[in-house]
Amino acid sequence: MSTGLSEINLQRLMTWLSPSFPVGSFSYSHGMEQAVEDGFVSDAEEASAWISDILMYGAGMTDAAACAAAGRAYPDKTALREIANLAAALSASRELRLEATAQGRAFWRAGAAVWPVPGETDPGDLDFDIPHAVAVGWFSAGHDISLRMTVTAYAHAFAANLVAAAVKLVPLGQTDGLRCMSTLEPVIQQVVALGLVTDLEEVRTSVSFSDICSMRHETQKTRLFRS
Repeated sequence: MSTGLSEINLQRLMTWLSPSFPVGSFSYSHGMEQAVEDGFVSDAEEASAWISDILMYGAGMTDAAACAAAGRAYPDKTALREIANLAAALSASRELRLEATAQGRAFWRAGAAVWPVPGETDPGDLDFDIPHAVAVGWFSAGHDISLRMTVTAYAHAFAANLVAAAVKLVPLGQTDGLRCMSTLEPVIQQVVALGLVTDLEEVRTSVSFSDICSMRHETQKTRLFRS
């Protein structure tokens, strides 16, 4: 596996994890829509703290470990299935599982159509749900992209999507959104460092309020987001 990052691979990571990549990331708030309605997130400081906890103690850490595990597993498809199944099972609610696997399936199809991994079969051959982080880790390994850079790019994109949701929902100004991203930079670094050395089976989460908000969001009367 590559430890470097060529210019072409940097371009690919930026494209794959861009908000414009067709996985529908803009439609997911990870339960934040309910958190805003319930009064848990009402300004930039609270948004940063909420997202920081999700990164460190919730899906951010799970995804970092899953992304790294998938990258290391390439090209073992049996291992990929096991990692995907475990990562999907770690979702705390139905909507969070949808958020992970719908984006994963969309990423797999779009990636295979334009950047096919050498030796890969048609993406339609996948007969199991694959979370977004797992699909990204697998594709990056197939294109010999640095595992550390892949996990960093994924964690950054995950955080940026939640900040974008907060900007819409709280609402926050664009500058406050950027302040949130600046605040989260060291958190992302820590998540990446831990995700690279933590076995997916050893990951534990502790974001009860976020998880409950995600569950309650399923019956929220007026919704902008799918999760």
